[in-house]
Amino acid sequence: MKIASSILLFINEDYMLPCMNKQLLGIECTGCGIQRAAVLLFHGEFIEAFKMYPAIYPLILLLGFLLLDNLMTIKYANKISIFLMIASVATILTNFILKFF
Repeated sequence: MKIASSILLFINEDYMLPCMNKQLLGIECTGCGIQRAAVLLFHGEFIEAFKMYPAIYPLILLLGFLLLDNLMTIKYANKISIFLMIASVATILTNFILKFF
């Protein structure tokens, strides 16, 4: 029951955390948009979630793989997780750089 209520609070847009970096410095951080993208995913708006924060899908893949790796033994899990980490970081940095143009 706690998990369900936590998820309902998370997808409620009234309780989103503001980006302190953007408020104090006026510059978006590398994580700006991830909360709104997650809310869009919960509402089923997959393309809009990608437009909001393109790294949401590599991060979900990474999280899902790491959870699966904890439940069972996967051959080459270390190499797969490193690849997914690099893909996630590359997507985050590319998105961050493209925001300036």
